[in-house]
Amino acid sequence: MTVHSTSPQFKQNAARALNDDQLQKALGNVKQGFIDKRQMAAAKLPEFEALRDAARDIKNHTLEHLDLYLEAYEEKVRSSGGHVHFARNADEARDIILGICRDAGAKTVTKGKSMISEEIGINHHLEANGIRPVETDLGEYIIQLRGELPSHIIAPAVHLNATQVEEDFRRVHTHLDAKRDLSEPVQLLTEARAVLRERFLAADVGITGANFLVAETGTSIIVTNEGNGDLTQILPKTHIVLASIEKLVPTLEDASQLLRVLARSATGQEMSVYTTFSTGPRRSADADGPENYHVVILDNGRSSMLGTSFEEMLRCIRCGACMNHCPVYHAVGGHAYGWVYPGPMGAVLTPSLIGVDKAGHLPNASTFCGRCESVCPVRIPLPKLMRHWREREFERHLTPATVRSGLQLWGFFARRPALYRFATRAAMGVLALAGRQRGRFAWLPMARGWTKYRDFPAPQGETFQARWKRERQGARA
Repeated sequence: MTVHSTSPQFKQNAARALNDDQLQKALGNVKQGFIDKRQMAAAKLPEFEALRDAARDIKNHTLEHLDLYLEAYEEKVRSSGGHVHFARNADEARDIILGICRDAGAKTVTKGKSMISEEIGINHHLEANGIRPVETDLGEYIIQLRGELPSHIIAPAVHLNATQVEEDFRRVHTHLDAKRDLSEPVQLLTEARAVLRERFLAADVGITGANFLVAETGTSIIVTNEGNGDLTQILPKTHIVLASIEKLVPTLEDASQLLRVLARSATGQEMSVYTTFSTGPRRSADADGPENYHVVILDNGRSSMLGTSFEEMLRCIRCGACMNHCPVYHAVGGHAYGWVYPGPMGAVLTPSLIGVDKAGHLPNASTFCGRCESVCPVRIPLPKLMRHWREREFERHLTPATVRSGLQLWGFFARRPALYRFATRAAMGVLALAGRQRGRFAWLPMARGWTKYRDFPAPQGETFQARWKRERQGARA
């Protein structure tokens, strides 16, 4: 693990988030800004569900033959004049990037938005070695000023309001007129654009992520709604692409199909404002572009997911739809998850990368409502994968003893159906009798986790199994 994780403190993080009035107000923007737009964009495309199936199949095929596509991609990049570097872990990736920057004599590095760069903590590493990294995506720039991790993978500063951003700009941009008006969002944007433009022109190296790496052509693709990604990779003399192994796709045709579901799932757009293809360094006939082109491909635990029950997580194309639709994310935000990847996808990916011992709480932060799976553009069965992590947590005795003993007691009865039916009827009868006056319980000895925050309703009527049996018999009659 390279970036400090507070995932083991998820419960405490969530409690703070629930009591943060400003955060709760800001999280309302997630519901308003993404859900309806995604639904409308999907409805306008009759073949959207078929495209989701195709996207799933493309990613599955690539993962099955990932070694071959990595080799093909490397060959194409080299033939175009670029360089490919494979990093087994975050330490190797940081060292490779630092070496490239030193060879370029870099003092300033501009960066496009990249979750992989957050995962390996490249900013801190460059700063520690005398190189200044500057985030150029507006949201990433804001949270860099605040010393925070992104709270969302496509909207890093969604947890903030305009007043907080103004305060940060006035605190950091001390060379500007203190009396300037920053009361409107457009003024904040204009100021950020002016400040960042100077950084673009001064940068010696530009670092971008990659939404896709195309084996057929050796191309890297970035998808943005700001022009910062293009300026980051065109203006400096050296361009570094930082991506993880699962970003490979076989062909440009495959990439085009994935792009059709990516923006619709992420922001409700038919296509993002900028979709940029880069293939190697500048050629003699090119008007602009970098002189040096490097691609750093990171494993960092992903290859160990191949061939396991968690391989399906490697289909993820980082659209953010799962967290946009997740009621738990809506309640606590991204920082509560304690590491780089929040929401349902983070609840599966984070234990895979840093260990279930450090992130075992995250798969429990789910209602299993299934909304995440229903909107995933590559049909990742996120609830199933979270259940797998719960099983691993239980097997390794990482769950509290009270939870394990409770499940063991339930398992004892569940393996004995007749005894289970008798016990549930008896328990319901006792609770119904005890709660007949108020209709609910403010406290129960074996349900304090529930009654601490809400009343427990007294049972009414028959058990579920009794009703199920009665209605099935009625249907057959």
